[in-house]
Amino acid sequence: MFRSYFKTAIRNLRKYKAQSFINIAGLSIGMAVAVLIGLWIWDELSFNKYHQNYDRIAEVRSNAGYNGEIYTIDSHPMPLGPEIRSAYGGDFKYVVMSTQTERHMLSSGDKKFAENGKYMQPEAPDMFTLKMLKGSRGGLKELNAVLLSSSLAKKIFGDADPINKLVKIDNTFDVKVTGVYEDLPDNADFKEVSFIAPFDFYLSCYDWARKKYTNWDNICINIFVQLNPGADFDQASAHIKNVLAAHVGADFAKRKPGLFLQPMSRWHLYSKFENGVNVTSDQLQFIRFYAIIGIFVLLLACINFMNLSTARSEQRAKEVGIRKALGSLRQQLINQFFSESLVSAGFSFLLAILLVQLSLPWFNQVAGKKIQVLWDSPVFWTAGIVFTFFTGILAGSYPALYLSSFNPVKVLKGTFRVGKKAAIPRKVLVVVQFTVSIMLFIGTVIVYRQIQFAKDRPVGYTTNGLLQVPINSPEFQGNYKAFGNEVRGMGLVGEVAESASPVTSIWSTNTGFTWNGRQNTGGIEFSTICVSPDYGKTIGWQLAGGRDFSSEQATDSTGFVINEAAAKLLGMRNPVGEIVEWEQVKGRSFTILGVVKDMVMESPYNPISPTIFFIYRRDDMNFMLLKPNPHVSPGNAVAKIASVFKKINPNTSFEYSFVNDEFNRKFAAEERIGTLAGLFAGLAILISCLGLFGLVSFVAEQRTKEIGVRKVLGASLVDLWRVLNEEFVLQVGISLLIAIPATYYFMGNWLQHYAYRSNMPWWVFASVGAGALAITLLTASYQSIKTALTNPVKSLRAE
Repeated sequence: MFRSYFKTAIRNLRKYKAQSFINIAGLSIGMAVAVLIGLWIWDELSFNKYHQNYDRIAEVRSNAGYNGEIYTIDSHPMPLGPEIRSAYGGDFKYVVMSTQTERHMLSSGDKKFAENGKYMQPEAPDMFTLKMLKGSRGGLKELNAVLLSSSLAKKIFGDADPINKLVKIDNTFDVKVTGVYEDLPDNADFKEVSFIAPFDFYLSCYDWARKKYTNWDNICINIFVQLNPGADFDQASAHIKNVLAAHVGADFAKRKPGLFLQPMSRWHLYSKFENGVNVTSDQLQFIRFYAIIGIFVLLLACINFMNLSTARSEQRAKEVGIRKALGSLRQQLINQFFSESLVSAGFSFLLAILLVQLSLPWFNQVAGKKIQVLWDSPVFWTAGIVFTFFTGILAGSYPALYLSSFNPVKVLKGTFRVGKKAAIPRKVLVVVQFTVSIMLFIGTVIVYRQIQFAKDRPVGYTTNGLLQVPINSPEFQGNYKAFGNEVRGMGLVGEVAESASPVTSIWSTNTGFTWNGRQNTGGIEFSTICVSPDYGKTIGWQLAGGRDFSSEQATDSTGFVINEAAAKLLGMRNPVGEIVEWEQVKGRSFTILGVVKDMVMESPYNPISPTIFFIYRRDDMNFMLLKPNPHVSPGNAVAKIASVFKKINPNTSFEYSFVNDEFNRKFAAEERIGTLAGLFAGLAILISCLGLFGLVSFVAEQRTKEIGVRKVLGASLVDLWRVLNEEFVLQVGISLLIAIPATYYFMGNWLQHYAYRSNMPWWVFASVGAGALAITLLTASYQSIKTALTNPVKSLRAE
């Protein structure tokens, strides 16, 4: 029986070649999109599952009040780790303190690499179940030790065994390689960590770090925990909630800091907090967005199958009538039609896998992933078979139920007519197709407008040509002046400066500021950036009042330059010359020297943070900024700057980035949405046009004699073109009436996520609507004009 169904299905695919091509092409594109999106979603949902203790690991975080709102942070004072370990050891198997991920110089012989690393306590490799390729997870129990990732060990030592070899960190500290671990996958939070060194070694190397070990007011480390079997995240969070508030100073205690555990399962898709409440992250919104797109694109392909199958119902009516007359049951006919759709779906899936494999390199580049087809995964192939079966059943459901319902007596007597009502479902499905396609297209345009709107926002400083060099070693720190003087003397750069934060980020915030008439300031937070006196001239910030820092005035070390947002928060109409006390720097008063226009240093979609710039300690500097001479080509300037750097700092590798490139990376997520949404919208329109082309071809074929009669009676080519196309133009018009308000509503809600956002002008909707009508007419016109030009003698001769 099944063999007969399969043979008949193949025979019908061959018989209706054009319909079969459109069905299989449309289904394969829809299935390829669904598979790509499915692989992407699987990668996102598998985030951090590389760690075997995934469901029992958490990070300690805290909520505290700032500026009238509750902020969530992941940094804590060092004494908190030992306190949690000693007081609540029953809840936790491991309590691990860690520095934040920082860039350090690692060298061995003449090989030098700037790599991201962490200093962590010895239990970290066991907690995160690192897969050791050499050595053991206990390697961090030695003080002067280091664990290297497989890729970093390969870069430093090649094929040689790295165990017990020495590596120098920051050209200062010698450590012994005690283990090599497998590189973490791309969908893991610590994928960028290339080495791990002992936390105790970190304390032994830096006096300031040892002082922080007993300081409850200095927030600087992360704390990770692993629950004991049987322990509960909520219960453990309740136990540690008030630990921080019981030990910090009175000012910090006013903010009511409360600790809690953020499980590893929520680090990625629930990483966002608003006013102390854990909300879905943008990444989870992307998952939902792309999942909906995948479902819609696949649905469009299925609609094509339904439309073309039911459109040819009269051609298959006699077949159904004969089969019923010969004793076929309706269920058998339903099985026959389902078998045809399943065969089409099977061919489509094979073609879809080929399309996925060919498009993955491009897709990974756009999506920022390293996704692969899971060829050796039984789960993937099982899901593929289920997916193909589901698609086949969905695509064939309406045709199977509809065609199998024909009355054999009417069919065989020749009195069977489909009738106008039978075309209603097809028209509805065409409207659905174009509604979805138009919504995707309008949404893509609005996304691109939002990106461009943010890019056109005044930045407040110069980005073009500005060079940013990370300070990776103490050697570099000591040679800063010599380096700056030489590159200036060579005419390569106009200005050189230092900063504790990159130009496009803010790494530090502080409270405890007091100014005239405002004494209770513990809840107000400012972004704080330590800079050198030439910082403003180097980045080209714009003064709104007062003056800039000057290297010639020693008193500027007790001066502030603030931005307009900070001046507004201070509540001062003319803040220049006002005195501000800072609790962190006891015994010193700061004078506001100048006010600069707001600069976009963080997300270009968010309001500007109130920011204070100051000159304090040189050992706080993390970046050197260089403003190249505009008369020297960037390529030549960078090459010569690198040679000077290597001459003055022979033990440090030269790394750099252009601030303009760093700023443009802030648009990566939105650009990814726009690019992929644009691709999927294009495919949705292609699938819809394929279906429309098939329907127009069928309608033109059915109305050949009518067209012949009209031509004989004097109808012009334009009249015939209008007759054949007006039905489809009307359906697209209805789609526009549905799609435009729906898109306006959904995209309006999406834009609400951005404090700095564009509008949705009427011409966007009008342009897309006109484009949709033009595409419809172009698609339909070829076949309709071809039919209209047919010699009426040929079309009427059969009578």
